[in-house]
Formats: sequence, C-alpha cells, structure tokens
Amino acid sequence: MTADMLLTQLLEIIAAIAVAPLFLGWINQCRAWLQNRSAPSVLQPYRTIRKLFSKDAVIAHNASSLFRVAPYIVFGAMTLAAAIIPSMGTGLPLTVAADAIALVGLFATARVFMALAAMDIGTAFGTLGARREMMVGFLAEPALLMVIFVAASISTTTSLAGISEYLTTQTIGLYPSLAFTAVAFTMVLLAENARIPIDNPATHLELTMIHEATLLEYSARHLALMEWAAALKLFNYACIGFALFVPWGIAAGEGGSAALLVAIPTLGLKLMLAGGGLAVIETVSAKLRVFRAPEFLATAFLFAVLGLLVRVLLRA
Repeated sequence: MTADMLLTQLLEIIAAIAVAPLFLGWINQCRAWLQNRSAPSVLQPYRTIRKLFSKDAVIAHNASSLFRVAPYIVFGAMTLAAAIIPSMGTGLPLTVAADAIALVGLFATARVFMALAAMDIGTAFGTLGARREMMVGFLAEPALLMVIFVAASISTTTSLAGISEYLTTQTIGLYPSLAFTAVAFTMVLLAENARIPIDNPATHLELTMIHEATLLEYSARHLALMEWAAALKLFNYACIGFALFVPWGIAAGEGGSAALLVAIPTLGLKLMLAGGGLAVIETVSAKLRVFRAPEFLATAFLFAVLGLLVRVLLRA
C-alpha cells in the first residue's frame, strides 16, 4: 500500500460525499430545462441538507433504537460503497477486501435497514414503502449481478478495479454483450434510485411513492442523512456504470498524482453527461404503475441474460 493509493482512496471518498448532492442537483436542473420549467439551483440539495441539520429531530414515542441508528448505517454503507468503486483510480486498498459482489451486498444491507426502520414505527405508509422497496430490490439485484457476471467473464475478475483496468487496456470497440448489459444496468439504476419510470422523487402521492414512503417519519438530521445517502447511492451507481462501460480516464494502478489530475476532470465530464442522459430518459418516460415494476425489472434481467448468452456462446 503506497501513499498514492491512500491518496486516491481518500480523494474518492471525499469526492463522493461532497459531489453526490451536486450530481443530484444537476439532474434536477437538467430535468427542469427539458420540461421548460424554471430550474432550481444545482446547490439546492446542499441547502436542503444544511437546513435539515439545523432543525430539531421529532421522533415517535414508540420508535426503537433501530429507527435512530438506521440513517447512520445507511449513510455509512453508501460511503463504504463509494470507497470500493473506482471512480478516479483503480489503485484502491479496499478493492482487495471487497469485490463487486460484496458491493451488491452493501446496497442490500442499506436497503434492509431502511425497510426495517420504515416498519419500526408501525404506520401504514412506512410499511407500504418498505414492502415496495424490498420488492424492487428483490427484482433488481439479480439483474445487477448478471451485469457484473458478464463484465467479470470478459475480464476474468469480479473486482470493479480489475474490470476497469482490463477494459482500459483493450482496443476501443463494441462488445455486443456489454451493449445488452448496459441497457440492463440503466434500467436497474433507474429502479434502484427511485427514478422515473419506477418512482418519481418529486412527488409524495401515497398510492405511487416508494422511496419517499420509507422516509415519512424521519426529520432533521436523520432525514438529512437519508437524503444524502440517496444522493450517494445515485452517484455510486453512476460510477459503477463508468467503471463497467466507460472506464477510460480512470487512473490505472498506482497512477500517481499526474494521472489523478486527469481523472478528476474526466469524472466531472462523465457525471455531467450521465446526469443529462438521465434527465432525458426521465423526461421522455412516463411513470409506470406499481404493478408494472416487476415487468420493467424482468426486462432488465432479460437484457442481462442476453448479454451473458452472447458472451458465452459468441465470445463477443
């Protein structure tokens, strides 16, 4: 473990925590522009988080310690996930201890604690949101794992850093298997992050909301951590997509400070393009009914399986 590896690890964690709300604000601004609405500032998520931290928390009398601890666990899990994903460089100390499968486990851990906390108070909306959240996770995780398995079969490793390094060294060309899995991953990203067409983060309509229903009983610092963790999750998924499908620009191995100076603006450019792309998808898509969500995620799994079959049968 060298000083460059530690610097890369530290920079990735700090960048993820600091930039995640900005990435969310950029997506919201792009959506407003595309829908011909007055766009909020890209700094609005920071203002919301700061305002929530300055308030006093209101907690139900029958809330257990799980309800109070869950926001810290969820935020910690998303931060640890950001430390595993090679967003700027592949020379990360934590990649030796955790691969992409462990990363999926971290996302599942955060989801379980969020669902348990939502059901802890005993309200109808919290329980409803928890059930829907677990349903989406139950269907999205196999598709995400299948996407990872396709990339792992190409690079012969389940480490995201190893996958990125292998794809970076290959000649630029079209992998049909990765093309199928890219579509599947985009669908999983939308579902896992409560974006249209699965969920609408801008609404609180009781009959349709999924993610927001799990947060209705939270306030002040607890709600701020949950909202920050949601932005971190979206940032993490975007960086997973970069590592799997557009790894160019990431500092390979112990690239040093010179490679990091190139990787930082490259990551910013990728986030800008990804945010604009997500805004376009959400603008041209319609919100699906809740019972259509399994069909959406089954289609994502089908695309991932097609990618695996193309890779296994055609070696492409």
